[in-house]
Amino acid sequence: MGCVFQSAQEKRVIKVDWMLSPGNHAQDEYVLYYYSNLTVPMGRFQGRALLVGDILHNDGSLLLQNVQEADQGIYTCEIRLEKESLVFKKTVVLHVLPEEPKELVVHVGNSAVMGCVFQSTEEKHVTRVDWMFSAGEQAKEELVLRYHSKLKIPVGYPQNRGKFQNQGRFQSRVNLVGDISHNDGSIMLQEVKESDRGLYTCHIHLGSLVFKKTVVLHVIQEEPQVLVTPAALGPVILGGYELVIIVGIVCATIVLLPVLILIVKKTCGNKRSVDHTALVKSLENTKKADPEVREEACACHRAANSKHIYTSISTQETTEGEEPSGKSEAIYMTMNPVWPSPNKPLENQSVGGMPRTEKAF
Repeated sequence: MGCVFQSAQEKRVIKVDWMLSPGNHAQDEYVLYYYSNLTVPMGRFQGRALLVGDILHNDGSLLLQNVQEADQGIYTCEIRLEKESLVFKKTVVLHVLPEEPKELVVHVGNSAVMGCVFQSTEEKHVTRVDWMFSAGEQAKEELVLRYHSKLKIPVGYPQNRGKFQNQGRFQSRVNLVGDISHNDGSIMLQEVKESDRGLYTCHIHLGSLVFKKTVVLHVIQEEPQVLVTPAALGPVILGGYELVIIVGIVCATIVLLPVLILIVKKTCGNKRSVDHTALVKSLENTKKADPEVREEACACHRAANSKHIYTSISTQETTEGEEPSGKSEAIYMTMNPVWPSPNKPLENQSVGGMPRTEKAF
C-alpha cells in the first residue's frame, strides 16, 4: 500500500504511522510505525507488515504479507516532516477476496494448468513472476519458471541464455499461459510425472508489491480397464439379513411339508370313500328297482366269465326271382352260451345236448 509525500522542498521524514480501521464501530489498531530510523510492526501484524518505501524520498509505503480476511478495512498512512506541523495523510481501502481452490488432481501423463492471477483496483504492471516447487513444506524449493519484464520471455526456453535460465527437470515441460498484461502468471505443466506432486508457489511482483499463491498438485496413476468375466468373479458372501431370510425359508418348508402331505392324503382318501359309497348305494337302488335287470346283469356277468366262445358264420340265401348279387354279403355273429337255469327247461338244445345253429337272414 503506497504512501508517498511529494514536495518541492527537501524535507526529511521523521515519523510514519500506519493505522487500520476495520469498520463496524471496531476500535482502530496500529499496524506499524517508523521513528528515528526504527520500524516497529504492532500486534497481530508482527512478522507480516514491512516498511518498503524509501524514507529518504518521502516514501512510507507498506507491504502486508499473508493477508487474511480480518485484514480487510481502511488503512491510513500519516507522514510527519521535520520542522513541520502539518501531517500528510493517505487512505487505502483493502478488499480481501475469497481464496481460490488450492488443490489440483491430475493423472500421470496429462497436463496441469495452475492459475495465478493478481486482481487490483489500481493499475499495476507485472515486473516479475516466479514459480517455485517443493516436494513438502520442509523440502528444498526448486525453480519451475521465472519471467522478467526486461527479458520479455520466460526462463527455461531454449532461446534464452540469460542468468535466470532454468536447467532443472521442468525445462521444456512448463509454459507461461497467462496474460501478463492482465497480471495473469498462470502456467501449464505438461507430461506430468509422479515426482511432480507437491507444492507449487507463485510469486507475482508488481514493483515492490508481491502477490503470492500456493497450489497443491496431486498426481495419480491412470486406472487400468480390466474386463471381468463370470469365471473371474469371486464367491458371493451373503450378508446377515440375507442368510437369516434363507434359513427361515428352509425351516418353514421343512416344518410345513409333512402337514401338506397329510392334507393331500386325507383329501384323496375322503374322495375315494365318497365315490365307493356312492357306487354301493347306486347298485343297491338298482337291485331294488328291477329284479329282472338284476338277473340279466348276473347272466351277463357269468357269460363274461365263461371261457367258451361259439361263433357261427351264415351266408345269405338267394330267394327265387332275385338275381344273385355279384358280391355275397356275410354276417358274423358271436354267440355266448347261456347256461340254463336249473328251474327252466332247456329250449334251444338239439338231441344229444348240443346247441342248435340258427341261420341268419
